[in-house]
Amino acid sequence: MKPEFMLSELRSYLKEEASVPHIYKILKPLLFDLGVDAVAEEEDFRLIRAAPQKKMELKDDEIKKNDLFFNSSGVSRKLERLIEQYIEKKTSKNWDDPIVMEKIRNAIRSQKASYWKENKSRNISYEKGYSVLGYLSYQFPVYFVQFQYLLYELAKDGLLKNRMKVLDVGTGPGTVPLAIIDLYNRLDNRKANIHTIELFDENIEAYNFLVPQYAGGKSNVTVEEPIRADVNKLDIEKLPDNIDLMVFSNVLNEMKELSMEQKAELVRNMSGKLSEDGSIILIEPADKVNSTEMRKLTIMLKRMGIKIYSPCTFMWSGECTLDTCWSFEHKRDIKPTRLMEKLAECDEPYRYINTDIKYSYAILRKDKLSKQMFLFPSKAKFARMSQMEMHDKKRINVLCSLMSGDLGDDKYKLYRICDGTSRKAIYAVLPSHNLMEENEAITKAGYGSIIKIFNVLVKYNEVNDSYNLLIGKGTTIESQYDDMED
Repeated sequence: MKPEFMLSELRSYLKEEASVPHIYKILKPLLFDLGVDAVAEEEDFRLIRAAPQKKMELKDDEIKKNDLFFNSSGVSRKLERLIEQYIEKKTSKNWDDPIVMEKIRNAIRSQKASYWKENKSRNISYEKGYSVLGYLSYQFPVYFVQFQYLLYELAKDGLLKNRMKVLDVGTGPGTVPLAIIDLYNRLDNRKANIHTIELFDENIEAYNFLVPQYAGGKSNVTVEEPIRADVNKLDIEKLPDNIDLMVFSNVLNEMKELSMEQKAELVRNMSGKLSEDGSIILIEPADKVNSTEMRKLTIMLKRMGIKIYSPCTFMWSGECTLDTCWSFEHKRDIKPTRLMEKLAECDEPYRYINTDIKYSYAILRKDKLSKQMFLFPSKAKFARMSQMEMHDKKRINVLCSLMSGDLGDDKYKLYRICDGTSRKAIYAVLPSHNLMEENEAITKAGYGSIIKIFNVLVKYNEVNDSYNLLIGKGTTIESQYDDMED
């Protein structure tokens, strides 16, 4: 009826008296699906038609802003100060009070000790205030940045839309929403509507303090009240429909009461709330136990019909049968926060500085889209990695994905590689004295990129029950990089 109108105009259509804030509270969860934006104007809201939903295409200046951020990434000063203010609110002391610092150190030590316990004895809880403060001080900064890496990759790959509905499962104090807000502050006129699920009251309290304030008065990111629920007992039907991005960030590994099959069933059931072109992100720590468990989970989901977009590429259209796949992304270190540096003013400073960006992830979709689509040329002569035992001590050509950064040392560069058929772990080994222009492509290719390795020597590693592909001076390597055409 109208191109735009003030929210207060609706009051004349109501049978009972209602204030503008009350009307807005009722309508706010519906506005995104209605394709309507609400712009605050004094004590009212102007309702306008939103731009049609379409694929997000990054502009040059948006790419420059984000590349600049990732060149020296970290927590913004504004968000650092918000976290410090939350510490002051919770403790009624200055954020850097020595007693407060020591209690946060105790919480960090306790969480780290629990983290390395196995199976059900590993119980990481955020039911107490200082547990959340410890998380915000130590784990949060790296999780905050690593999710932005993934979100930015989705944007560059064309998997985000100019209007996104996001569901963050197990949001904690709002790590993923805060990361989205931070990245969207470097984008122009992009919209995101964020829904979250969280069980613990202490986390929800921190969320309600940090997330709405960091979103500020801008209308590009709207955040809904967290759904207070145990994910295991969640009524999935009550979740929003048409979700464009569903996130499980460092949460499934903590659900020790569920079996692998139960976790897969949970993710599959929740995937029913995705839009037809929606994505699921699974993120877990890079340690061997959690990383390999996540790979097993993704293969199980693949068998259930949820496809792996990245980082895995199944070049022979086969099934991965590798029992233990330890694969993770490694990015440059972040800048430590002021809070971290203050905690490190003690006898054991290394315990409280956490700046490594290492994580295992999988991006899943219900459609058949894959980051790397490859069809073998009809006359191509590449060996399948499922048949490595046939080629021991022979020279072969392989086509594979690069599934790690350099895992080696000064003498040897070491890379995990896979073609989706591996039965044992396979590594490309490049002695430093053999590094040359013909094979240096492996040192420059990104995680998940497809590479071709020609004339490489196969050696079985009996100690580790794996295969090494030894790169010599006669070995040549070509990389498809990440801009490979489908």
